[in-house]
Formats: sequence, C-alpha cells, structure tokens
Amino acid sequence: MSHTPHELAEEFPHSIELMHRLKLENAHFARLAEEYHAVNRAIHRAETLVEPVADERETEMRRSRMQLKDEISRMLNAAS
Repeated sequence: MSHTPHELAEEFPHSIELMHRLKLENAHFARLAEEYHAVNRAIHRAETLVEPVADERETEMRRSRMQLKDEISRMLNAAS
C-alpha cells in the first residue's frame, strides 16, 4: 500500500492524541475527520491516476479538503 500524503496525523503531528480523544468524544469532529480522510484518499487516487477525474472535480475536492482541514484546525485549537 502506498503512502497517502496529507493525512491528519501528518498535518497535525503535535495533536495526534488530542485528535484521537476528540474522535471518541465529539461526533462532529469524528465526522469531519472521516470526511477529510475520504476526500484526501479520493484526491490521492486522482493524482496517481488510479481513478482519474476532471481538473474541475479535482479542484473541488482540494477545496473541500482545505475547508475540512481549516475546521478541524479550529476545533483542535479550541480544545487545546
């Protein structure tokens, strides 16, 4: 299995324990993390041409990933 860049643990290396706790305690955070994971994997598959998509769709997915990451970051900052 190949390494997928931009995983949450890679994006927030100092918040791994906090992310784990929030996934267990906060349903909204858990949903955001799962959605981020799904979008990130889809982007990786598109980038590696495993599942190619139109440029516009890839841009939309990247925008979605960025919005999810921003919200996750806000929640991590508020919880720390």
